[in-house]
Amino acid sequence: MACGLAWQMSLAIGMALALSSTAIVLQSLQEKGLTKTSGGQSAFAVLLFQDIAVIPMLAVLPLLATISAEKKDDHGHGGGHGDVHPIAEWVSHQPGWVNTLRVIGAVAVIILAGKYAIRPILRAIAGTKLRETFTAFALLLVIGIALLMSWLGVSAALGTFLAGVVLANSEYRHELESDIEPFKGILLGVFFISVGASIDFSLIAERPGVVASIVVGLIAVKAVILFVLGIFGKLPFALALAQGGEFAFVLLGAAVTGGAVAGEVAQVLIASVAVTMALTPLILMAEEKLIRPRFLQPEQEDREMDVMDEEAPVILAGFGRFGNYVGRLLRSQGVEVTVIDHDSEHSDFLRKIGVKAFFGDACRHDLLESAGAADAKLLIVALVDEQKSEELVEMVRRHFPDLKIFVRAVDRPHLYDLINLRVDYTVHQHAGSAIQMGAKVLEE
Repeated sequence: MACGLAWQMSLAIGMALALSSTAIVLQSLQEKGLTKTSGGQSAFAVLLFQDIAVIPMLAVLPLLATISAEKKDDHGHGGGHGDVHPIAEWVSHQPGWVNTLRVIGAVAVIILAGKYAIRPILRAIAGTKLRETFTAFALLLVIGIALLMSWLGVSAALGTFLAGVVLANSEYRHELESDIEPFKGILLGVFFISVGASIDFSLIAERPGVVASIVVGLIAVKAVILFVLGIFGKLPFALALAQGGEFAFVLLGAAVTGGAVAGEVAQVLIASVAVTMALTPLILMAEEKLIRPRFLQPEQEDREMDVMDEEAPVILAGFGRFGNYVGRLLRSQGVEVTVIDHDSEHSDFLRKIGVKAFFGDACRHDLLESAGAADAKLLIVALVDEQKSEELVEMVRRHFPDLKIFVRAVDRPHLYDLINLRVDYTVHQHAGSAIQMGAKVLEE
């Protein structure tokens, strides 16, 4: 507003610039091994809240466009997108409150459909025990929701975010996460390439002073605010969140399409946000070398380690008759247990009665890692298949050497095989052995 912009445009710009880059920050923290610290978790919480805040922001933009109706007449609704679906064409000419309800309604429909329609489909797919089907359906769901949102005239990026929310609320999320893991690096690379490609270097060359002022001003203002809040909120990564975010492109594009922001102003802002994102690795390096060593106290680091231990204390592989006794005993004593079971119907039943159970093959390294094996204290193997039990023990010994392993032995030869594999505790299958193992777990 101090630069002479209308308050409607200023508010739209402010919402867009307030967001930080989830993809860049999380990737940087993960590379430095800081995601599981209390500061890393706080940064993730802020980023997640910002991503969720995009939904009401997109709902408010049509109202701002309606208030500044004269700007909408100048810029139109096409925004240079070419062909527009008739429904999107129709809703773009409706009053602002109708478009706001359209966004809210689309979000509500997707969330409700995910709860009551997607879960039965995932349950049916799990019954086929075909891993490739899970991957195909997850990708189909994301693409389908994105196309649906575009068809309704809503941001496709918001649709993909909602698809992730739907999948994350499923009991099959660990299986899905491990299945789509190979695509993560590829898509993240495509994202960074698209960010670089979005920088209009000709515009920067034409108006270097303006772009530099916006870049420096945005990083400085956000860094000061985050640093002050970090003193009270134990957020030692203030500069990590000082850049613009990928959702700024979405909000600015929607604002231009609706007429809330002038196209020329949006182009300058998009270039500036892209530059701040490109500077993030250098900013994080400066923060790591100059700021954090001076302001992060040792006692904060000790507390961070305590938080890591609380997240996944016990992982229980298999929840049959034996695992049932062990899991119930631990839950009755207030010990959190993450259950992994390969029977989809069994996992679904356990969730209905309040057990934290997930569908998947516990012998897969990526699935165990998603379930928190790197931070867990104990792994209880209660599988019926002897070969699977030994395979799981060998895999855990290779990839998670610090994780203690308790195993149920099916028979005497199996017991000796497990002892040769250097498990920490074994129990032969006999009356009371499950209670015996549960007591040992509580002792540990």
